Amino acid sequence: QRQAIDSKYWITAIEIMAFADLETTYGNLCPSWALSVGYMGVASAAVLSNWGSAWGTWKSGVSLVNTGIRHPSSVMKNVIPVVMAGVIGIYGLIIAVILAESIPKPNTDTRVNVYSIYTGMAHLCAGLCCGLSGLAAGGCIGIVGEYGVRCVGYRASNITLFPNKTESTGYSSISDQDHGGDSEDLSGSDDQNKLFVGMLIMLIFSEALALYGLIVALIVSQHSFSCGES
Repeated sequence: QRQAIDSKYWITAIEIMAFADLETTYGNLCPSWALSVGYMGVASAAVLSNWGSAWGTWKSGVSLVNTGIRHPSSVMKNVIPVVMAGVIGIYGLIIAVILAESIPKPNTDTRVNVYSIYTGMAHLCAGLCCGLSGLAAGGCIGIVGEYGVRCVGYRASNITLFPNKTESTGYSSISDQDHGGDSEDLSGSDDQNKLFVGMLIMLIFSEALALYGLIVALIVSQHSFSCGES
């Protein structure tokens, strides 16, 4: 009987030691502040992407309004930078929602946090990838859109960029109407189209920066470890 009591005592002691070691391990892998790191990733994705979207909309929108005063017919064509800047905010919204849905609540019975620091760092990395990429892309779209819309508007509104006649040699006045007959087209519409196409290509590659960050964020957000796993 005494041997049975001793064996039971040792079994209980081993279970307590195992539970203490498990609790220590989980406490190191899943600290209570790990949730803060995960939610910082959510905030980074949303705030930085919206910041870049607002930056791009502001810079290109001001130029669009200024150009629309002199040449209203070019407003709808030059609204592309504003639309592309607004899409960046959607990228941040997508990542923020995915990350927020991936953060579990603590166990209601044991009040133990199951959200690991590994998952929190992965979510923070995903949020920063999307947010900072969106911020850089938004600034690039805003600057390119600002100067691109102004230059296209200048060529379309018959504004001379060269006050001296010598400097203006080789440049013609701008007209929105095609000349009839077999006369050579000196309206400068080809230059206007080339400016617009060049601006559009730069905007597309600027938007691709945010897309790269979105793809990396989607991949990194799938990396997770839960303390409830065996």
